[in-house]
Amino acid sequence: MWKLKRNFVGQCLEPGMRNHYMENDYNLQSRNCLFVGVGAPLSVFYHPVMGSLFRSEEVCLVQLFLQSGSAYNCVSELGELGIVEFRDLNPNVNAFQRKFVNEVRRCEELEKTFVFLEQELDLLTIEEESERLARELREVSRNRDSLRSQYTQLCQYRGVLKQTHSLTASQGPPVSFEPMGLAENRQDVRLSFVAGVVHPWKVPAFERLLWRACRGYIIVDFHEMEEKLEHPDSGEEVQWTVFLISFWGDQIGQKVKKICDCFHTQTFPYPENQAEREETLNGLRGRIEDIKSVMGETEQYMQQLLVRALARLPEWIVQVQKCKAVQTVLNLCSPSVTDKCLIAEAWCPVSQLPALQSALREGGRKSGSSVDSFYNRLPATTSPPTLFPTNAFTAGFQNIVDAYGVASYREMNPAVYTIITFPFLFAVMFGDVGHGLLMTLAALWMVLEEKDPKLRKNTNEIWQMMFGGRYLILLMGLFSIYTGAIYNECFSRGLSTFSSGWHVRPNAEYYNWTEETFRSNQYLSLDPNVSNVFTGPYPFGIDPIWGLANNHLTFLNSYKMKMSVIIGVIHMTFGVCLSFFNYIHFRDISSVFLVLIPELCFMLCLFGYLIFMVIYKWVVYGPMNSDSAPSILIHFIDMFLFTENKDNKPLYTGQMIVQKVLVIVAVLSVPVLLLGKPIQEYISHKRKRTQLSGDRRPLLAENGSINSQQGEVDARGGGGEEEVRGNWGEV
Repeated sequence: MWKLKRNFVGQCLEPGMRNHYMENDYNLQSRNCLFVGVGAPLSVFYHPVMGSLFRSEEVCLVQLFLQSGSAYNCVSELGELGIVEFRDLNPNVNAFQRKFVNEVRRCEELEKTFVFLEQELDLLTIEEESERLARELREVSRNRDSLRSQYTQLCQYRGVLKQTHSLTASQGPPVSFEPMGLAENRQDVRLSFVAGVVHPWKVPAFERLLWRACRGYIIVDFHEMEEKLEHPDSGEEVQWTVFLISFWGDQIGQKVKKICDCFHTQTFPYPENQAEREETLNGLRGRIEDIKSVMGETEQYMQQLLVRALARLPEWIVQVQKCKAVQTVLNLCSPSVTDKCLIAEAWCPVSQLPALQSALREGGRKSGSSVDSFYNRLPATTSPPTLFPTNAFTAGFQNIVDAYGVASYREMNPAVYTIITFPFLFAVMFGDVGHGLLMTLAALWMVLEEKDPKLRKNTNEIWQMMFGGRYLILLMGLFSIYTGAIYNECFSRGLSTFSSGWHVRPNAEYYNWTEETFRSNQYLSLDPNVSNVFTGPYPFGIDPIWGLANNHLTFLNSYKMKMSVIIGVIHMTFGVCLSFFNYIHFRDISSVFLVLIPELCFMLCLFGYLIFMVIYKWVVYGPMNSDSAPSILIHFIDMFLFTENKDNKPLYTGQMIVQKVLVIVAVLSVPVLLLGKPIQEYISHKRKRTQLSGDRRPLLAENGSINSQQGEVDARGGGGEEEVRGNWGEV
C-alpha cells in the first residue's frame, strides 16, 4: 500500500499515485492536484487500495448531505483524500448568483495582495498579520528613503564647504568704476553668499541666466564634487556640481534665490567666517557617520522582515488556494429545503466508500458539529467517469492515450501497453546509438532531479512538457540505443564492433581478381555462394560492410519497410485482440462474433497473409536461389485481381487457391462489420419495447423515490430511446 501524500494547488509534489478522472461525455480529465471550478471536478491525490492499471476502477454515484456548519471541513477532508469528483447541481445558476460567490471573490482579492486565508475562523488572524507586516515594511521603507535623502543632503553640504573654503578666504568686493561719491556711500554694503549644488546638465543655462538677470553684479564659481551621490527622485548616481554665488545688496540676493529655486538647486546656509565653516564641516562629518550607521541597521531590519514574509508566503498561498477551491466546490452543492445542510452529488470509487464516510465524520468532528454528515448511493442514469490510477512513471503515457481518446467506463486501459509500444515504435523510426544516448542522459538527469523545486515550478510550457514526460523520454532514449545498435548507426556513422561476415579474398581467388581488376572497377560484387565469402550473419545488427555497398540504401529501405509492416500489423492486431477482454467483461458475446472475429478475419486474411509471405520468402530463399525469388508485391496485387502472373512464379504450391479463399473471407467480413451490430441492436430494442408495452407502469421511479413526477418517468423512457439512437450512430 502506497503512502498518501497530501497536497493542494501550489504544492504539486509528485504523487505516489494520483487519480485520473475522465468524463466520457465531455472528455474531461482532472489534474493531479486540487483543482476545482464551476462545473469542474474536485480531484486530488487518490490513495489506491484495489486500484489496477489494466482496467478502470468501479465508480458509483453518491449523494452527500453536508451539515452547514461542517460543510467546509468535510469538503476539505475529501480534498485531502482525493477520492471524489463533484457534480454541479446548479447548472442553470449564474456563477455570480451562487451562494458562496462572495467568499470566492474574497479569496481572489487576497490572492492578489498576498494575504491568504485558510477558513473563516483564520481570516482575521492572517489579515491582521499580513497588514501589520505590510505596514512595518512601508514604515521601514519610508524611514530608509528619508535617511537616504538626509544622507545625500549632508554629503552635498559637506562637498559645498570643502570646495568653496579656499575661495571665500580671499574674497573681496569687486572693483567699481562709479564716481567716488557713490562708491563711498556703498562701502557699508555687506558681502553675501549663496552656496549649493546643481545638476551638471543645468550648469550652462544656470550660469547664463544668473549673468543676464544680475547684469554682472555677482561672482559665480562652479566645481565638481569629488564623489557621486544618489539623485533623490530618480535614484541614479550623479556627480553634482557645487556653486558659490557672491553678491552685494538685497535686490540681487532675491533674484539669485528665485533663479536657484527655478532650477531646483539644493542650497545650504553658508557661514560667513572661516571658523564657523570649520565648525560646521566637523559637525557634518559626525552626522554623516551616524546616518550611515542608522541606514545599515535599517537595511538589516528590512531584510529580516522580508525573510519573515518570504517564509510565510508559500504557506499563505496554499491556504488561500485551498480555501478558494473548497468554496468553489460548495458552490456546486444545492441547499436543502430547510437550508440547514448542503446536498452534493459526486462520483466515488466503490472501494473508497468507507474512506468517504470517515472523511465526512472527521470533518464534522473538527467543526464540533453534533450531527455527522453522511452519504447515500444513487443509481446512475449516465455512464460514470473513467478512473485510472497513475503515478509519476505512467502519467505521461496515460496523457498520450487520452489525447487520442478516453477509454469508456470499466474498459481495459491501453496505456499499460503503450509504455512499451510507444517508445519502441519511436525508436524504430529514430534509431541511433549516439542520439539515443544523449536523450537517455538528459532524461536520466530530469528523473534524478525530479524533486528539485526549481525544475518542478518552471513556468516555461516547453520545459513543463519535457519534464512531465521525463520517463517517456528515458524509455525512448533506451529503445533508440537498442534499435540504433541493430541499425549499426552512431551519429549516422557505422560501427565496426565485430568482424564482418563478408570476406573479399576468397571471392578474389575464386574469380582470379588482380590489381588491375580493382583499379579498373569502381564496384565489385561478392558472391555469397562462393565458399568462405559469407561466413555467417553479423553477431548483432546489420553488417557495417553494407555501408560500402552501392546498393546500401536499396537493401536498408527494403529491410526497414518490411519490418515496419510486420511490426505495424502485429501492433494493430494486438489492439484488436484486447477488445476481446472488454467483450467478455461486459458479457457482450454478440460483439465477439459480429465485431471482433470479422475484424480479425479482415486484418489477418489480407495483411497477416502479407506478413506470412515476407517471412516465408526470407526462410525459403537463401543465397543459392535468391536470384529466382518471386516478387511479393506482384503476388499481393494479383491476389485482389484473382489473376496469375506467369512471369512471377508462386511461392508455394496451391497459392492461388489459398489467396482466393482469403480474399473472399475478407470481403464477406465487411458487410458483417457494417450491418451485423446495427441489426442486432435493432432486434434487441424491438424486443425490449414489446416487453415494456405488456408491463404495467411502475408506481415508483427508477431511483426508488416516491416524490418523482409522472413526467420525469416518461422523460426517462424518451431518453433511453435517444440513447439507443446514439448507439446506432456510434456503431
